[in-house]
Amino acid sequence: MSADFSMLVAPATPDNPRNTEGDIIELADGTLLLAWSDFYDSRMPDAAPARISAKVSHDRGKTWGERFTLLENEGVQNVMSVSFLRLRDSGDILFFYLRKNGPDDLHAFVRRSSDEAATFSDPVQCTREPGYWVVNNARVVQLSCGRLVMPSSLHRDIESTDRTGWATAWLSDDEGRTWVPSESLMPLPGRGAMEPGVVELRDGRLLMIIRTELRQICRSYSADGGVTWTAPEPMGVGAPVAPSTITRIPSSGDLLLIWNDCFRDDPNAEEMRTPLTAAISRDEGLTWEHVRDLETARDRWFAYVSVTFVEDRALLTYWVDEHFREPRLLHLKLRSLPIDWFYQA
Repeated sequence: MSADFSMLVAPATPDNPRNTEGDIIELADGTLLLAWSDFYDSRMPDAAPARISAKVSHDRGKTWGERFTLLENEGVQNVMSVSFLRLRDSGDILFFYLRKNGPDDLHAFVRRSSDEAATFSDPVQCTREPGYWVVNNARVVQLSCGRLVMPSSLHRDIESTDRTGWATAWLSDDEGRTWVPSESLMPLPGRGAMEPGVVELRDGRLLMIIRTELRQICRSYSADGGVTWTAPEPMGVGAPVAPSTITRIPSSGDLLLIWNDCFRDDPNAEEMRTPLTAAISRDEGLTWEHVRDLETARDRWFAYVSVTFVEDRALLTYWVDEHFREPRLLHLKLRSLPIDWFYQA
């Protein structure tokens, strides 16, 4: 296998203009299961029809089989935004997704598999209060204590004049069978606190990173497993209005951040979802080093990243948005890198 390879694993077409928000999980026999949001008619907005489609790979992602439907559209508008999670104790696979019914009705659901994704249970609703609950792809984590944390943002009505988002989390202590909300709803100026992600720190606290309109990533901490959170504060990393991804590299224990580093040369530069950049933190997110660009094309945008570690490699998915072309197409890209790649800058 080559040291670094990539492909459009779900290319878009005018009739299927958007393949986005994916995640990958490794099955017990080494098969990789990839699933993503498949917008299956000529429309691509977030409210357009979509199902969850999937492919499998038997060679660590170098080649992929034919597309199949993992979950048909069960929403009034769509289903989208996949997160996979393997439970430590039972080994079951949890399959999270969003069911969208309207601008004030978006909820996260989870289905369980005890047979390596051959079959899944009926859905359990995770976000139990009214509203438009955004949960990005590849976001749900299991803490060292076993608790599941689903970082989310609440919008009352995404089409209203006030689209303000509040960052928060939903928690489960019974492997996803029941869920309770965090006690904290965190605001920020402008469109608010959006599309959070969470990682557990070595001292047991949780670090949440938050998409903002403030031209930088904000962060919040929880010392009680996500029940309460500190007021969001600037993280010192510039970013446009776009999601960022944070995770821990199993082999080194360092944190990995992936975001759009468009303000590195000029804090007043135009907001763009390019370049797509990675960096490493050895001090639990206080400082970042080994900054490397994954993508640099200025005629495309890159966002909504998933990271899956398989042996000594990191498999990334993210969408490639032909934002400046007509017809506009959003493809799902796979990139496979040796973990050492992130330390070479």
